[in-house]
Amino acid sequence: MKDYSVRQYEAKDYLIWNTFISEAKNATFLFHRDFMEYHKDRFDDFSLMVFQKEKLIAVLPANRVGDEVFSHQGLTYGELIYGDKLKLTSFINAFTAVLKFLLSNKIDKIFIKAIPSIYPTKPSEEIKYVLFLMEAKLIRRDSLSVVDMRQPLKISKGRLEGVKKGIRNNLKIIEEPNFELFWNEIMIPNLEKKYHVKPVHSYQEMNLLQTKFPKNIRHFNVYYEDKIVAGTTIFESNQVAHAQYISANESKNELGSLDYLYHFLATSVFKEKAYLDFGISNEYLGKKVNEGLLFWKESFGASTIVQDFYEVETSSYHLLENVLI
Repeated sequence: MKDYSVRQYEAKDYLIWNTFISEAKNATFLFHRDFMEYHKDRFDDFSLMVFQKEKLIAVLPANRVGDEVFSHQGLTYGELIYGDKLKLTSFINAFTAVLKFLLSNKIDKIFIKAIPSIYPTKPSEEIKYVLFLMEAKLIRRDSLSVVDMRQPLKISKGRLEGVKKGIRNNLKIIEEPNFELFWNEIMIPNLEKKYHVKPVHSYQEMNLLQTKFPKNIRHFNVYYEDKIVAGTTIFESNQVAHAQYISANESKNELGSLDYLYHFLATSVFKEKAYLDFGISNEYLGKKVNEGLLFWKESFGASTIVQDFYEVETSSYHLLENVLI
């Protein structure tokens, strides 16, 4: 353990952090500092860098709230990020070093938002084993609806009928880099009407992020007679096309707008991806499922994987100290 050290990320580490992220096996563009810091005013950043002697071997995107640290609350997922050459033994030592560092900084707990298994480019479940060893508390489990694009698509008759409606109605799909029209005309009114909430991102934030990550953040609008009727924002990583936002006006069933849009994306734009991730249909911290939303996703051939959320006592690092024999 004497070879392992941990320190907090500083602005001077911008290049080394981003270079590491670009090569890590379980990283996506969400961990690039430009993505993490677009909302830095909302979070007290407490990201960590782990070294073995002088070599950077892992990073932890994180923020601090009082005496607790979270694998960053501004991100969909996050845990210890590392390269494919890091072995399980070194991972255990690295995570032990992180916990000791947190404890020395008066952090009692760390909350980890596990990365879903479809995102890493290589098997990356070391964290699950370590959390088992530490008797970490599973506090939430979300279900994600995922289409395996490597298999023949199994789209239901109902969805295919929607596609035919889209063709008959001469719908047009246009990829656009500006989010304002979709936000103001479709998504904000829908979220307000159905859930009395606002989007996580403003359209100004999305416009900014898209300029920084044009290959990863893509947006598609659907038009009927030159009027926007639906749209979706996709976060694209190495293996996954993730539906970050999906929304349509009240004519979606009549026009087939969302069916037509996602059939096009699955069979054309993202057909080379390994997975199409429709995201969760959960509410109440994973305890409830929106059945109608789930039905639509499964009609595209999606099936379920899970994302786990853990609570870890930093003082329990000692449970890792005698694992290696």
